[in-house]
Amino acid sequence: MEQSITPELIKQNNRNRIYEYIYRQGDKGISQQEISIALNISRPTVAYNLRELENDGLIQQSGLLEVDQQGRKPVIWTANTDYKIAIGVEILRKVVKIIAINLYASKIAREVIEIEYANHESYFKSVSERVKKFIASLKLKHANEKILGIGFALQGLVSADGTTVIYGEILKCTGLKVDVFQKFLDYPCRFIHEPDGAALSELWVSPELEKAVYLSMSVHLGGAVIANRKIMNGMHRHSATFEHITAQPDGELCYCGKRGCFETICSMEALVGANNDPDEFFKRVRENDPEASKRWRVFLKYLAKLINDLHLVIDMKFILGGHLAPFFNDDDIRVLYDEIREQTPFEEDEDFILISKMPSHNITIGAALPYVLEFLEGLGVKR
Repeated sequence: MEQSITPELIKQNNRNRIYEYIYRQGDKGISQQEISIALNISRPTVAYNLRELENDGLIQQSGLLEVDQQGRKPVIWTANTDYKIAIGVEILRKVVKIIAINLYASKIAREVIEIEYANHESYFKSVSERVKKFIASLKLKHANEKILGIGFALQGLVSADGTTVIYGEILKCTGLKVDVFQKFLDYPCRFIHEPDGAALSELWVSPELEKAVYLSMSVHLGGAVIANRKIMNGMHRHSATFEHITAQPDGELCYCGKRGCFETICSMEALVGANNDPDEFFKRVRENDPEASKRWRVFLKYLAKLINDLHLVIDMKFILGGHLAPFFNDDDIRVLYDEIREQTPFEEDEDFILISKMPSHNITIGAALPYVLEFLEGLGVKR
């Protein structure tokens, strides 16, 4: 049954349209008259909504518009970017990364803590205390009202509602409930699979991106399939676990218990070692160090195989993301295309392998993003 168009709905629609228009201008801002003309809403209605939105704290006056005429200069309105804040936490074996982002997903503050993962209440309490300390350092007024929630990114598959780790072999945390953190924190909490967080960040910075295969080459290999700007997790929540496709049947043992998974070749840990520095490794590669160059050639060969195998099934763009993405140069991409042409029956154009636009802090930001997206959608802003 269709909902009747009531005066209240019209009022709410006008408010949402005005806020969305202001939000999309970013720090450039917009004047009352420009809003009225762009949205075809009367000046009095725009003026009323501007007052209401300002009173609610959602928008603010950000100076005066410079115009080539005498008289009163129009006020410039911008969105209050820090009206709400979301927190992202990345849980790794030896470190925890925390970030605070605003309504434009811009970093407000970030912290990295060295702490060994342990599936024990003392660990969960310790991490929660560090998160609370981090939040306190932001010096927020009315933090309980300002913070939308805390997203915890994990190296494991997560239930649809974000409450449970359904496969967590890396940290040995299968079955872990978000309640282990929630009981120490005063904000909504949820889990997110690391590559999903990275892919969400990519969608944020790429509004034109509709569909793609995202490869997250961080400490571990992961991935996501994006369709209609949504991440497709599949019926059993293990879509895009490309890392466990077999590359070498008799290869190295993977953390999943099988041998020769792409994880054992195309992850950062497999490439540079658990304690090695990728900056130092790629410095050696670019200086043509024989051992490093050989390891990199093998990595690219198998990455090309993975991309080709997937591209034969999913004919769309491939985005290389994660901690390794910034180290790829044009020659590396050319090698990938050359290797792919050796393997595929098709004439492949060099038009489907892209480098992530957001390799920095993408996982922690992605962990926080669902809260920002939900809040903005409630105000009529869709990304």
